[in-house]
Amino acid sequence: MEYPGKSLKHRKVGAMIALGVLLFFCAGGIAFSSGDGGHSEPKGWVETDTYRVMNFAVLITGLFFLLKKPVSQALDNRIKGIREQLADLQIKKEKAEKDVAQYKEKLSLLDKEAEKIVDEYIRQGQEAKERILKEAETAAQRLEEQAHRNIEHEFAQVKLKVQQDIFEKALAKAEAVVRGSITTDDQERLVDEYLKKVVA
Repeated sequence: MEYPGKSLKHRKVGAMIALGVLLFFCAGGIAFSSGDGGHSEPKGWVETDTYRVMNFAVLITGLFFLLKKPVSQALDNRIKGIREQLADLQIKKEKAEKDVAQYKEKLSLLDKEAEKIVDEYIRQGQEAKERILKEAETAAQRLEEQAHRNIEHEFAQVKLKVQQDIFEKALAKAEAVVRGSITTDDQERLVDEYLKKVVA
């Protein structure tokens, strides 16, 4: 079975290992079956045992020389790949640290900018408050002055009306007093004086 991502060298190494295991079991099976049927008890070290050991030693030696270079290369490649991955991870880590430092700097700048904006809004609010209070004070002064003018005007009107009423009443009373105190002789005398003034 082939796995995507495995190299040709890895597949060769796997095939050689499988071949070696197969040869081992074949050789071991031949060696074990070459006895007397396995029905009698072994009688110490026999000649077949020597052949078995020799077969096994030859097989192990052959496998060692056969698999030494591919396994070594596979391990070297694996170590090289791990080193490359570690170097790549280190580069990514350094980049991430730089990004984090930049984001922290931007956040600190944003905090300062937010403080400036808040201070500016507070300053504008204070100016607006002072301006509104000043306008309200000016409007109150104007209203007070207008009220004083209105009161003075009303007072002058009332005073004038009272004076007119007093004058009319005084005139009527004087007229009544004069009428009551003038006699017919006085009236004739006044008419004569008037006619003399007109003629003169």
